[in-house]
Amino acid sequence: MRLVLARCSVTYDGRLTASLPPAVRLVLVKADGCVAVHADGGAYKPLNWMNAPNTLLEGDGTWTVTNPKGETLTIAFSEVLLDVCHDCGEDPGLTKDGVEAHLQELLAVSPSVLGKGLRLVRREYPTDIGPVDLLCRDAAGAAVAVEVKRRGEIDGVEQLTRYLDRLNRDPLLRPVRGVFAAQRIKPQARVLAEDRGIYCVEVDYDALRGLAGDELRLF
Repeated sequence: MRLVLARCSVTYDGRLTASLPPAVRLVLVKADGCVAVHADGGAYKPLNWMNAPNTLLEGDGTWTVTNPKGETLTIAFSEVLLDVCHDCGEDPGLTKDGVEAHLQELLAVSPSVLGKGLRLVRREYPTDIGPVDLLCRDAAGAAVAVEVKRRGEIDGVEQLTRYLDRLNRDPLLRPVRGVFAAQRIKPQARVLAEDRGIYCVEVDYDALRGLAGDELRLF
């Protein structure tokens, strides 16, 4: 990971145009190529970002980040206060909470809840950036990657997008389509997912769980 603390201005050109005036900000460049610009506030969300895959060109005081759609993020540095790189190593991945992990288990047992004719190939199917929750096949035999969340937010859509990019590089799998499953999916996340061709499904955890005493049954 590369961390650059600097006074900079930022311009995005793509589906719309947005700009950030000069200020001191933190720019993150992750190993997967993602570039994110953060302020000293706003919790975890960046002010602007460009997901992988993209191309980063460093010029004289200016970075230009371009993705395959032709969108560009231009970062103009006027003063660099810190510029460091550190190898974070392999990440062990997120440990899911009880509800989310159990929801994944239930959907693995009954994937047809997510689409007619869907059948499970494997849980936690590995990619080089982490495992996708479920890899399935549909009635026609096409591969389907499923990301399961308790709450469906934009971060989950971005995560599934990265998995789909990796999975679609495998000639034995592609084309791979995506399904984003959650108990509740935020409207903004749904819009982003549908814009990227990802199908959204809201699932009823209690209905799936269907407890009868201490015994699990699905219906």
